[in-house]
Amino acid sequence: MRAVTQDEGDTPTWRLVLLRHAKAEPGKGALSDDRRPLALNGRKQASRVGMALTAAGLRPAVALVSSALRTRQTWDLASAHLDGAADTALEVRDELYEASVRDVLGLLREVDASARTVLVVGHEPTMAATAAYLAGDGSDAAAVAQVRVGVPTATYSVLESAEPWAAWGRDGARLVHVGRPS
Repeated sequence: MRAVTQDEGDTPTWRLVLLRHAKAEPGKGALSDDRRPLALNGRKQASRVGMALTAAGLRPAVALVSSALRTRQTWDLASAHLDGAADTALEVRDELYEASVRDVLGLLREVDASARTVLVVGHEPTMAATAAYLAGDGSDAAAVAQVRVGVPTATYSVLESAEPWAAWGRDGARLVHVGRPS
């Protein structure tokens, strides 16, 4: 994906980055699902996601992160490699743990329009389903095909629209990229 800037072009653009958490340890015994930590490979994935977002110029103004341990760890490790992450407004949200597409959109619509790039760190199948729901005219066909079947861990989808967050809805954005750092 080519690098993007916040002021590119004549039309203001709002960008949403939907990130599935990195690879977590398998569920074991008495450990509840929301307490599963990242696996060693997941820690590496999360760091690479931060580098990839930096390379693409996708520094979020706001990060909405599920309260599950693995999503918080994904953000912590990714943000350590994300230029300007110290300026990102972080919101850890319980609602994102078992969120539906409607829940994600509800949280997104609460974000102030001055925040032009928002990152959501969440879970499957919701991250892919949200990208598929929002993808409208002008979307990358291969990216749409990918989110329709789901995405692997540490995969991020980038959507763009000329409309502020309050106006985002079905088919209202362009899905321009689905990435998973190697």
